[in-house]
Amino acid sequence: MSTIKLNFINKSNDTNNSSIVIFQQNVAENFGEIAIAWKVIKNCGRLDNHPFTFPMNFQVSASDSYGNYTPQLAADNGQAFEMIRDTSGDVLQLSKVPATNPNEVEVRNNLTSGTIAANCYKDGKLLAAKIGLAPGQKAVFEFQPTIYIGAPSQIEEGDFIDTAMTSQINTPLNLLGIISADIVMTGGGPGSGANQFYFSLENVQYL
Repeated sequence: MSTIKLNFINKSNDTNNSSIVIFQQNVAENFGEIAIAWKVIKNCGRLDNHPFTFPMNFQVSASDSYGNYTPQLAADNGQAFEMIRDTSGDVLQLSKVPATNPNEVEVRNNLTSGTIAANCYKDGKLLAAKIGLAPGQKAVFEFQPTIYIGAPSQIEEGDFIDTAMTSQINTPLNLLGIISADIVMTGGGPGSGANQFYFSLENVQYL
């Protein structure tokens, strides 16, 4: 299944109009990138719902030191992409040399000078990034079918999430083999007696 249908439902007692943040972790070894807020759901009141889709595939793009951004290219596991300079300028292309690991996607800086940033996108939104890649260096991406969800404050889509914030977005939801599901948020409430938010999958339909 290339796309999963998800539906966020607010069944919490939240009185602070909390925003809901969703991200994925890049599980490639030794990558060390900071998480990025892929989706932020705002102003979703009690008993409101927010349907959205989660594509299993992603795209890669690169930007160079001149501020140029390449088109987003569909990426499959085992593929590698390289930033080169041709007669038109800096371009990102599929490499003839595949990724070292068949479960990963690589973006290589094969320019002779200048750093690049490697970016991953899902549903047109920034999912992960690696910046400051010098010539000869590469970024490695691998994503499991798991999303992380939470309700931290003051995060916008595309923002980098520091470690302290990541600890507030710590509920993993495994989407392996799922066609559609509701993501139900409960908990919350006013004052010092408020419960923590709890996120669970309900009405799950499998392949």
